[in-house]
Amino acid sequence: MRGCRARHILTMEFKAETIAQYIGGRVEGNPDAIVRTFGKIEEAGGGAITFLANPKYTHCIYTTGASVVLVREDFVAEQPVRATLIRVPDPYGALAGLLAMAAGALEPHPVGIEQPCHIAEGVEIDSESYVGAFAYIGKGARLGKRVKIYPQAYIGDGVTIGDDTTVYAGAKIYYGCRIGARCAIHSGAVIGADGFGFAPDAAGVYQKIHQIGIVEIDDDVEIGANTTVDRATMGRTHIARGVKLDNLVQVAHNVEIGADTVIAAQTGVAGSTRLGHNCMIGGQVGFAGHITVGDGVTIGAQSGIPNHVASGSRLMGYPAVPAGDFARQNVHIKRLGKLYDRVSSLEKSLGDFLEKSETNNA
Repeated sequence: MRGCRARHILTMEFKAETIAQYIGGRVEGNPDAIVRTFGKIEEAGGGAITFLANPKYTHCIYTTGASVVLVREDFVAEQPVRATLIRVPDPYGALAGLLAMAAGALEPHPVGIEQPCHIAEGVEIDSESYVGAFAYIGKGARLGKRVKIYPQAYIGDGVTIGDDTTVYAGAKIYYGCRIGARCAIHSGAVIGADGFGFAPDAAGVYQKIHQIGIVEIDDDVEIGANTTVDRATMGRTHIARGVKLDNLVQVAHNVEIGADTVIAAQTGVAGSTRLGHNCMIGGQVGFAGHITVGDGVTIGAQSGIPNHVASGSRLMGYPAVPAGDFARQNVHIKRLGKLYDRVSSLEKSLGDFLEKSETNNA
């Protein structure tokens, strides 16, 4: 199979009534209102669909130029609304479904093999798959059906990639790593680079500890741009099903991340740490190595996690403390200036009182 063809559907047009039927909503207003694009509620113009989920933006619904707005079923307008409303149980979830539908129509769907590229002898490429120009696929690699390898991506020897997975331009997957089905590896991501392992010898010179394990990524995982997942020293670094890693996340060797955990940008997870399932990790969180974080944990942005964390915890700060304690501490910190002035005033009053007492006693 040589050459490449691409399918592009660059326009869309739907009636409000059709959208409501697709997402199980109820139209209030003009069922024939046309939607051609998406927009933020404070910026959208005619032909756009937007949503109202955060109460902070309620005032925007009265001035938005959008043709259609997704709102909660119990939304009560306090002023006239020009836009057509579609009432749904969860506007944000409904929008996510619509965006998925639009992405399927708007994103390119290339098929075939572009030249020049390198595909090692014996590697089979499914007829519905895509390999972009200057991509490299090493010997012994196994690719599933409808896999897309974009230009300048690197697939090392012995790598396994499941059905419907996309490896975007410039991503690198080192030898022996395993990627599941329906995954997305975004541009600049590096899967399987050596973990950070060095030990000083008798002279104090750091000697490399060779990393001979792999990275194993389960199905339905998304790895953000310029995120790195290091191979294990021995065994595997494991990213479980449904995990979503933002851009610029560092996952060190032998880390395990549980199913459906989401991690925001610039977070770093040190070696051999285990994160449970269904955790929500804010941006710039730092995890120490060799600790265990339980299931369903929520950690606020810029927190430092030096110790084990029990399941269900909500932490924030450095070192991280329960989120409620952190909020109360911040309130007290904001009051320190007034407290200082009050204590100074009391000290002065007490000093004046004592001075008068001594004078009277004399």
